[in-house]
This record gives sequence, C-alpha cells and structure tokens, in this order.
Amino acid sequence: MACISSLNSLSQRPFNPNFSSFSSSKPSLYILKSKLNTNIPAPSTPLSCSRRRNQHQHVLCCNNNYKQEEELLFCLGEVPCGAGTKRREALFNMVFSAFTFPSIASTALAATEDSRVYTDDANKFKISIPQGWQVGAGEPSGYKSVTAFYPEEASNSSVSVVITGLGPDFTRLESFGKVDAFAETLVGGLDRSWQRPPGVAAKLIDSKAANGLYYIEYTLQNPGESRRHLLSALGVAFNGWYNRLYTVTGQFVDEESEKFGTEIRKAVSSFRFI
Repeated sequence: MACISSLNSLSQRPFNPNFSSFSSSKPSLYILKSKLNTNIPAPSTPLSCSRRRNQHQHVLCCNNNYKQEEELLFCLGEVPCGAGTKRREALFNMVFSAFTFPSIASTALAATEDSRVYTDDANKFKISIPQGWQVGAGEPSGYKSVTAFYPEEASNSSVSVVITGLGPDFTRLESFGKVDAFAETLVGGLDRSWQRPPGVAAKLIDSKAANGLYYIEYTLQNPGESRRHLLSALGVAFNGWYNRLYTVTGQFVDEESEKFGTEIRKAVSSFRFI
C-alpha cells in the first residue's frame, strides 16, 4: 500500500486515450522463455523478428504486431531466431510507455509546495509528482507492476513506473552493459525510420549513470505525428526473493513541452529506492 498523509480521492475515469489498456484478449508483456523467467508464457501471436548489427553486437528486435514503442522485447547479444539454437546473452523486457488500467486505486500523497511525494512501501520506491496529478495503479500480475501518474486534464503527458522480474544473474544495472551502449541499443531497437515506408523515428538525446540509476533521454516520432520526448530512469533492486528492474518513464509531446516538460523532468529525476 502507498503511504497516506493527506487523502486525495481519485476519480474512476479511464486514462487519456494515448495510453494502451491492459486486456486479456491481447498479449501483455512477455519475456520469451529464457533464464530470466521460465514461468512466463510465450505470446499467443507470432513474433516478427529482424536482425540488425550495431558495432560488435547483434541486436534482435521482436514485436507482436502492436506498436513497438509500447511493447518491445530486446535481446542483448547474439540471439538466433531459429528453433533449436541457444541464446548467448540475456533476454530482457522493457516498457517505455504509459498504460490505462481497469481499476484505479484510491491513494494519497505526502504534500510539498509544488509537488507531492508518492511512496510505495510494498515496492520500496518514492517519486515526487506535480500537485494535482492523478495516480493509477494497475492490478499486479505475476512478475510486473505498473503505476502511472498523469494530469487531471486531457493530455499526452505522463510518468509511469514499471517493475519487472529479473533472473538471479542480473544483480545490478551493469549486468546489462555500460549506460551509453545500453542506451544506443535501446533506442536503435526502437528506430524504424530506415524502413520503406518509414516507421517511427527514434533519436537518442542523452544518457548517463548517476544515483545508482541509468538515465536515458530520447525522442520518438511516427510519420505525420507529434514528436514525443521520453525521459527514463532505470534501476535494479532486490525484494528479498528476486531482482527486479524498475523503469521510470516520463513522456510529453512538443506541444506540451513548455507546460509539462520541466515538471516531468523533475519527477523522473526524483525517483529513489527506499
């Protein structure tokens, strides 16, 4: 349960329409059968795979016919697609988008002058969010947990915290490589601007390691649509049973940069483990 310092009931309304809802009728977040988590089912729809070479790494990007920036599986290292071959490096799952949830949990936040501190005692993290923002908590499902924060007004801006289970070999962020190489692999896997016709264009803006976290800033833009700015903070923590990957992502479009950009940057940078 999140700690309660001042009650602030949330309306039972859905999130903004740019979010993707959880549904039992479409694949959720999957990690293909690997040493990370062998209990997670394989997707019910075929995965399409493409291989691209990035310097000395093979990068295999797979998606399940949904927007790749919403649900994407990444393989670090050389990962053959064919049956009967062995993965040589770890497969891990990341999500850099916000979600809607079938049920919105009423919660409260510790108040400050211009922000509120949301504390999740169960998942051992805290984050400062702007005053007046709503909080949505997805129903926990096995290895993942999602909490999202969004303005009360209709908007394309949000901050989300996604927590996914990791295998015992992944005890720290460096298990995934150095931050710069990690960021290049991530954003390179999202980019589809080289396709004909062009798909989503992904551009890495900045990456750094600080406070025990990886910070990555990048943009995504579908042809004919507004450019989205995404700021992510990633960390690994042990919950007493297994290691978990925390992915904090703030996003806003160009048109809302002046209104929400600074607030979202502050929110992402405020994330801490407790």
